[in-house]
Amino acid sequence: MPEERRERIHFRKLYSFACFHSKYEHSHSQIGQKGYSRVVYCNDPYHSEAVKLNYRGNYVSTTKYSAANFIPKSLFEQFRRVANMYFLVVACVSFSPLAPFSSLSILAPLIVVIGATMAKEGVEDWRRRKQDIEENNRKVKVYGSNYTFHETNWKELRVGDIVKVCKDEYFPADLVLLSSSHEDGVCYVETMNLDGETNLKLKHALEVTSHLHDENSLKQFTAVIKCEDPNEKLYSFVGNLSCDGKEYPLSIQQLLLRGSKLKNTEYVFGVVIFAGHDTKVMQNATDPPSKRSKIEKKMDKIVYILFSTLVLIAFVGSLFFGIETKKDFSDGNLRRWYLHPDDTTVFYDPKRPSLSAFLHFLTALMLYGYLIPISLYVSIEIVKVLQSTFINQDQHMYDEETDKPAHARTSNLNEELGQVDTILSDKTGTLTCNSMEFVKCSIAGTAYGRGMTEVERSLARRRGDPPPETGDDIQGHEGKKSVRGFNFRDERIMNGQWLNEPHWDIIQKFFRVLAICHTVIPEKNEELGEIMYKSESPDEAAFVIAAKEIGFEFFRVTQTSISLRELDYETGEKVVRKYKRLHVLEFSSSRKRMSVIVRNAENQLFLLCKGADSVMFQRLSKNGRQFESWTKDHIKKYAEAGLRTMIIAYCELGEEEYKSWDVEFSKAKTSVTTERDVSVDELADKIERDLILLGATAVEDKLQKGVPECIDKLAQARIKLWVLTGDKMETAINIGYACSLLREDMKQIVITLDSPDIDALEKQGDKEAIAKASLESIRKQIREGMSQIKSAKESDVKFGLIIDGKSLDFSLKKDIEKSFFKLAISCASVICCRSSPKQKALVTRLLKGETGKTMLAIGDGANDVSMLQEADIGVGISGVEGMQAVMASDFSIAQFRFLERLLLVHGHWCYRRIAMMICYFFYKNIAFGFTLFWFEAHASFSGQPAYNDWYMSFYNVFFTSLPIIALGVFDQDVSAQLCLKYPFLYLEGVENILFSWSRILGWMFNGFLTSIIIFFWTTKSMIKQAFRRDGQVVDYEVLGVTMYTCVVWAVNCQMAISINYFTWIQHFFIWGSIALWYKFLVIYGYLPPELSTTAYRVFVEACAPSVLYWLITLLAVICTLLPNFTFRAFQTRFRPMYHDMIQINEFEGVEADELPRRVRKKLHLMERLTQRNS
Repeated sequence: MPEERRERIHFRKLYSFACFHSKYEHSHSQIGQKGYSRVVYCNDPYHSEAVKLNYRGNYVSTTKYSAANFIPKSLFEQFRRVANMYFLVVACVSFSPLAPFSSLSILAPLIVVIGATMAKEGVEDWRRRKQDIEENNRKVKVYGSNYTFHETNWKELRVGDIVKVCKDEYFPADLVLLSSSHEDGVCYVETMNLDGETNLKLKHALEVTSHLHDENSLKQFTAVIKCEDPNEKLYSFVGNLSCDGKEYPLSIQQLLLRGSKLKNTEYVFGVVIFAGHDTKVMQNATDPPSKRSKIEKKMDKIVYILFSTLVLIAFVGSLFFGIETKKDFSDGNLRRWYLHPDDTTVFYDPKRPSLSAFLHFLTALMLYGYLIPISLYVSIEIVKVLQSTFINQDQHMYDEETDKPAHARTSNLNEELGQVDTILSDKTGTLTCNSMEFVKCSIAGTAYGRGMTEVERSLARRRGDPPPETGDDIQGHEGKKSVRGFNFRDERIMNGQWLNEPHWDIIQKFFRVLAICHTVIPEKNEELGEIMYKSESPDEAAFVIAAKEIGFEFFRVTQTSISLRELDYETGEKVVRKYKRLHVLEFSSSRKRMSVIVRNAENQLFLLCKGADSVMFQRLSKNGRQFESWTKDHIKKYAEAGLRTMIIAYCELGEEEYKSWDVEFSKAKTSVTTERDVSVDELADKIERDLILLGATAVEDKLQKGVPECIDKLAQARIKLWVLTGDKMETAINIGYACSLLREDMKQIVITLDSPDIDALEKQGDKEAIAKASLESIRKQIREGMSQIKSAKESDVKFGLIIDGKSLDFSLKKDIEKSFFKLAISCASVICCRSSPKQKALVTRLLKGETGKTMLAIGDGANDVSMLQEADIGVGISGVEGMQAVMASDFSIAQFRFLERLLLVHGHWCYRRIAMMICYFFYKNIAFGFTLFWFEAHASFSGQPAYNDWYMSFYNVFFTSLPIIALGVFDQDVSAQLCLKYPFLYLEGVENILFSWSRILGWMFNGFLTSIIIFFWTTKSMIKQAFRRDGQVVDYEVLGVTMYTCVVWAVNCQMAISINYFTWIQHFFIWGSIALWYKFLVIYGYLPPELSTTAYRVFVEACAPSVLYWLITLLAVICTLLPNFTFRAFQTRFRPMYHDMIQINEFEGVEADELPRRVRKKLHLMERLTQRNS
């Protein structure tokens, strides 16, 4: 149809877009000074001066290692672990005669452990590198010396290159916009990867470069850009463009940022000013950190304790060895003559006992090395990889819509998932679906819209109201295709029924305002035959779609007109109406409203206005307040429902009134004085008066499925949630209500610098005065917030803290950050609005540093990367657009709701398994290591090991390792369903119950007790008894085999009684490990004596036929299991842990929907202590 032909739109001719023209500001005077020294030679990157400047290329890397530093850096990472450093020293010393066993038995395990871990790190980093290679090798068209555009890789770009970016392509670097496919040089940009917002941003080329539309026009084009140095500020840019002897100011309106996408524009030309790691998005990123879990850090401290124990017992043994050695040769008498003390080496020299004792000390350090479990690290690595596999394959965290499963991108932090204290979350794309939906409206004092939001349902449940009737919601809509952005259901005004309403004329005007008052661009989809809307704001798109669905279809816009297909009241038919658009008074954060002035076909002039209720009600005329009280009531209810509201009003303008205002306004907007903006705002304010109220809209920033329920579950687990978003304060607050982060019974503490005093100082441009006044204002607001909290201490009032980006900048300064932190942790909810990526990272660092607890950050865009990397755990949302957050994350999920299962199920299981695994590892090594010490004491501290070399080598490798791995992978204290049913179980990780010092020392003491029972039981029972049939007593070989058998049985049976969830794998590994010991004894014993040494046929010929051997083993194992068994029975009965309570409830068949009394009492005490401390 001819009427649907799209015309060229010259936006700069309308005021709202003319005001985007760059103008000189105070900051432009700093060009050339420190911080503003960058010089770019456009279209001439080989200029002699440009070569001297040697700016960075466009290659980017997000990897942790490079080919050059992988080996040294990875070795450094491995030897940060205390045990690895110890075994490196032992391996070096083992080549000397001091070693009680061969050097190979020490060096080989160390190489295997270090090599396996380095290989794992290398594979994970290679995956990151492949993603970098893919991005660096993306194609872009660059203008070459042959005056044509040719394709090249992103990484080949240089500062000064002119590039051509086409529709739906990402910008390869930070560019200054030169021109676009639109004649006046405007283009639309989607910045979701940078600030999380899906609404389009309008960018505008300078008029001097907007004519550059083809390769020929670029031939003669040269210019010099002088601008600010690379920095992380996404929302500001200062520079000058010198062309043809004239200078033109550049602002953020001409800057196209790397990672953002060109939309609704066929192509743009731009010049590269920041490349690679100089780009703003990369300046906001930090180097990939080397993250270690708190359990692993604590494990190092335990190794220090064990190392101290090792040194102590080695010193004690050496001391006694020296004393006994000195006694062997005294006054020419030989005490232990059979040792030939008169003919010895330096290792046993009664004449030099101190030196012999020192050398014995070095030998003992190696002998008792089994106290320190080298295989612990590699076993944990294996377990974590397998745990990650289960996370990746969990079908409950698979999103069918996007076909994306959960993915553990690193396995180092699995157990941290079970200890999260606070979640720091982005909003757009993380909590929401990136879409606005028109849900309700109030017109002429009547509320329309039958649907209910999640917040309304939760409010109804809290108040105990009966569930509302929802049958009307779908009446007349069965089988109708759903429309994105429109979730409105009301038979009174849909399908043309508004014509039968009493105030049909007001309804008509209301939807006309929605269809006309905007800056939306219509585009016809040829495939579907439908009109698609492109907008700067998702709200505007929702309004236009709503108007279309009701019967006011916006289908065409030109530079001066806007056309609708309306439902005619008299005929009931669709007619085309054209409105002449004279002025667009654009929305801004200070104005909080938007207006258009139009002339209709009847030559009437109208001002159509929409805006926030805080500024709109005061602009109503006396005759325009007919429905004010009803509308205010409806707005209050909409706000309670978490909806974003907008007041709709209009007024008719007189011809003379408009002409006189138009003359003043045209004069003001074309002036070049510093007062231009002030004058324009004053004149806009002058015309936006005496409005007539039509009603209000209510749109919902749709939450992702299951978000409120997920947040509720996390709150029950006592996990705090902070929202750090780049959105406006009003938007963030509404989402806070929608996801139950904020509630109606909460008091809000708002910290903002939007005050008349600060605004006045900003207009004067005195930066020092602004900073001083802002700092004092923030201090005052924080003090007032703390006083509010202190005054409400005795009551149950909860507080929500909301702070904007400017205020956050000052709150994070050294002298204020601690008071801000105290205020923030005293509040039940915290929302940080207009936060830059750097601020998100700084807030995360502050919270992590001050609390010392585990912080989890979750986000979906490039603007969240710094926050994800700064947090202890970074979780990326693999959304519809952009993978930067996922690439920088430790775990990725498709929807926020999957965080519930990731933490409450996998987090709890992984924490419990790793904690149990480490405690058990230290238990079994202490039990084994101290039997060596007791035997050496029994043998006069001779340095003689109790066991054969290969017994000791295989202890951690074959006979005790596999059951631990099975525990770390498969054990469950309760099922996944019960983890979700009883969120308080998660407190075991937050309070670190299973890895507390008391529990660790308890397990270590149990190991110490086990070693005493085994050694003294076997020696006292066997040594003086006839053991063989011929009457021979127990020898060294038999005693070693018997003690070793008791140790293998004891530690494996201890594992069996500690496991909560048995599978055939656990049975196979536990009993199989014991059986393997006997098989090894038989096979190894049949080797020649030169190889089997002390094990030669010892089991077949001596131990197996002896009843005493089997009886001692049985009784020793029972005695070693009794202490822990008795303790756990007592604890479960009188001091049960959280999982004990759940197990008892399930065993007894008791349904406990609320917290057990003991848990409630404990949590209440914790809350009171927190309040007292704050």
